[in-house]
Amino acid sequence: MGDQLRDRLEVTPDVLDAINGLLLDPGSRVVNDFLAVVEKYGTPEEINRKAQEARKLPNLIARLRKVKPSYVADLEWLIEQRDREAFVSIADYRREVLGDRADGMTFNQDFAVTLEISALQYFPFLITEARQAVERGELMPGRFIRVRKMKEQEADGDLLAVAAAMQIVGASYMETLDTKGTDGSNIHLGGPETITGYFGGVGQPNEHALQWLDEFLYYYTTLYNRVAGLGSRQRKMGGIISISWGNVGRIGNPTYSCPYFLRRYKLSLFVVIYLTLPKKGQKEQAQAGCRRYVGHKTARN
Repeated sequence: MGDQLRDRLEVTPDVLDAINGLLLDPGSRVVNDFLAVVEKYGTPEEINRKAQEARKLPNLIARLRKVKPSYVADLEWLIEQRDREAFVSIADYRREVLGDRADGMTFNQDFAVTLEISALQYFPFLITEARQAVERGELMPGRFIRVRKMKEQEADGDLLAVAAAMQIVGASYMETLDTKGTDGSNIHLGGPETITGYFGGVGQPNEHALQWLDEFLYYYTTLYNRVAGLGSRQRKMGGIISISWGNVGRIGNPTYSCPYFLRRYKLSLFVVIYLTLPKKGQKEQAQAGCRRYVGHKTARN
């Protein structure tokens, strides 16, 4: 019984052919629309090259100097504190808290904690935090979450300043793009279906997912933000972005989130289809419905 059940988990070549048929079909509107947005910014190699150039610290500071020169002085102060090791080390912090016992204790790094600030909305707050950390011997956070409007902080210099500061202090951070469904475009947000809207991947039409992609590539090539999201196709095309299902859900679009699941879970969705639709004709019926939903014009299996 066990081997018979295991055999049903096989992903047969015709299933892989069906996936490739959908992705490579020149008549697939979903894929064509996706590629049209990507092509605005170049090939994957060109996009990644622009991103690497944009994120270089001297380039960020040079651009910031034109938008908000007063922030440059703050960044220079931050660099000075880092270089003279003004921030307390983990070892010294442990001694401050535990006293002499700290030197004889073993700390399990498997349970290391990241101090996270959510949310860092304005760059001056970061400098205030850094000054306090230096003066009081406090630990600096290692991760920052940001949810302020991108265009607003791009205009006043905060976006560039924070991007530069994160490199200086070696912290990780996340920016929240403006295309996220909270403007009313995702009908499931703000009501009892909020959880569905965030994590179910439903609610918004395809063009909103494409708008998100366009916004992401704009900031990726000008700032190199590590914003996770709609990236399974992008990863295949050149490793442009890390992927997080949560942000695909916030976009609220099932058409572009399906490839994520197919890649992330090694085609397990098709395995489930085979297990749950074993009767003759049902598999073909489900595939046909999927093709109609995503605008696939051919009749391939």
